Amino acid sequence: MKKTSYLTQGAVIAAAYFALCMLVAPIAYGPIQFRISEALMLLPALTPAGVPGLFVGCLLFNLLNPAALGPIDVIFGSLATLIAAILTRQMALRLSPSIPNMKLSHVKTWLLPLPSVISNGLIVGGYLLFLLPDTVVTVGAVLLNMLSIAVCEAVVVYVIGIPLLFILKKSPAILRLSGWGEA
Repeated sequence: MKKTSYLTQGAVIAAAYFALCMLVAPIAYGPIQFRISEALMLLPALTPAGVPGLFVGCLLFNLLNPAALGPIDVIFGSLATLIAAILTRQMALRLSPSIPNMKLSHVKTWLLPLPSVISNGLIVGGYLLFLLPDTVVTVGAVLLNMLSIAVCEAVVVYVIGIPLLFILKKSPAILRLSGWGEA
């Protein structure tokens, strides 16, 4: 993939992630959060530029988050997104080499959201309660929060992200731009 195309794709993905978060900011943070932008977490399956794009978009939103949860959220929330994006990219590459043009089957596509669900559930769910004021933190509360974050993430990536991925995979222009089939 050409460097200019890669940088452009990454910038567009970062901007889209950030803009979607800002649009739904009141429900994009907290123990029950529906970041609509997380539907983009499957883009690394289509383009390697999805990895830095999602990371930068998440980092920017966490820096400018209206809830101002501080450096822990900026660092670890963004790290959770980066880990999920890398694992999604690697999973897509490993699941698809035997399929012509690296097209994932519908069944295998349903596995792609797992890194995002698990990473956000464990990492964000693990620290979030410690950052919220007037919150009693117990082991049970943290475990419940991890589950809550994972379920919210699953709703977004499965209900919005999977259909979005299917639509994008069927678009010849998107496939050409994404470099799908390139290493």
